[in-house]
Amino acid sequence: MAALLSATAFGISAQALADDPIKVGILHSLSGTMAISESTLKDTVEMLIEQQNEQGGLLGRQLEAVVVDPASNWPLFAERARELLSQHEVDVVFGTWTSVSRKAVLPVFEELNGLLFYPVQYEGEESSENVFYTGAAPNQQAIPAVEYLINEVGIERFVLAGTDYVYPRTTNRILETFLKEEHGIADEDIMINYTPFGHSDWQNIVSDIRRFGSEGKPTAVVSTVNGDANVPFYRELANQGVDAADIPVIAFSVGEQELSGIDTGPLVGHLAAWNYFMSVDTDINYDFIDAWIDYTGDEEAVTNDPMEAHFIGFNMWAEAVRKAGTTDPDAIKDAIIGVTVPNLTGGFAAMMPNHHITKPVLIGEVQDNGQFDIVWETPSTVAGDAWSDFLPGSRDLMADWQAPMRCGNFNVSTGRCGGSTAAEEAEAALAE
Repeated sequence: MAALLSATAFGISAQALADDPIKVGILHSLSGTMAISESTLKDTVEMLIEQQNEQGGLLGRQLEAVVVDPASNWPLFAERARELLSQHEVDVVFGTWTSVSRKAVLPVFEELNGLLFYPVQYEGEESSENVFYTGAAPNQQAIPAVEYLINEVGIERFVLAGTDYVYPRTTNRILETFLKEEHGIADEDIMINYTPFGHSDWQNIVSDIRRFGSEGKPTAVVSTVNGDANVPFYRELANQGVDAADIPVIAFSVGEQELSGIDTGPLVGHLAAWNYFMSVDTDINYDFIDAWIDYTGDEEAVTNDPMEAHFIGFNMWAEAVRKAGTTDPDAIKDAIIGVTVPNLTGGFAAMMPNHHITKPVLIGEVQDNGQFDIVWETPSTVAGDAWSDFLPGSRDLMADWQAPMRCGNFNVSTGRCGGSTAAEEAEAALAE
């Protein structure tokens, strides 16, 4: 009788577990200045969840999306992250776009031991035990893009134009040092400019860019302008007769989604550096595009780089869940290192011990249909660096979340781990 009762109880417990969904948090802005970029990523994760459920879910359980809207409000991201982890008790979160929003939520994920998959290119200078960075680090986007401009286009002067927050400022510090130390670019040949989120009046700035580019040396704009400010920026370039043949712009935050629904005429010939373009010619990419069009019901729907990053991150997390046999965060942290899954460019992405992944680097030229013609790519994938070789405080740092190190900022000179600085970095990012 005792054995029967025990077996019955075990059966009820197993059935209850099977009936209990795996909750997947989605933390993307559906309103505000970043909605133009982030709302599509919410839909992407929901599509991936639907596909996974059609395949039987994970561990015999269905997946359930839990969606919140932080509304492009950086402090609100932290509140919504806490809501996902504490109230909804999600097993994993996919989300954030800007670095200030990511830094705002970092202390919450570390405090509550949540897992965040971050899908957007960023400035590096970070490696958290609770975050998996599936977007590009600077050595996977910004550095190769500038080298392309110098080596392939012959650019000698640089305008570093960005939105005024942590990602553009840190990336431009890295690029400024790189240009000076590696290529001997003089101070007077580097112009740096920052504008607020949602900036719309570009007339004076574009006039300054025109003037800077008319002083005898080939000039390009390296743009870390984010969100809907890109639309009036490119429009003003066209208004003042600045086209790609005169001063090419290479952007790190303008992709197919940002180009959809706007007049791409002013952008034709300008460039973008990403790790994926919708125009990639591979069977797996065509399958992904077909699935996206079918999911949205929109024949004109486009795909972009952060969508691919979520595709990679979601599949890495799912594989780690299968490997670990649980959704427990600590088990996933161990299981996911070394996991390799297909990317959409025809190769594979691997999760490295520093919680960054391997990615190819592609340069695309904007076409009049809103797509990109791929004009250059790296011969193989590039492993993401958490810490830049071009910032004095970072050169001696490395990240490795495997035992026995388990540190995101280990100083190879002192032999010490600096520990988490998430709270301080969040405060500084929000203050900016």
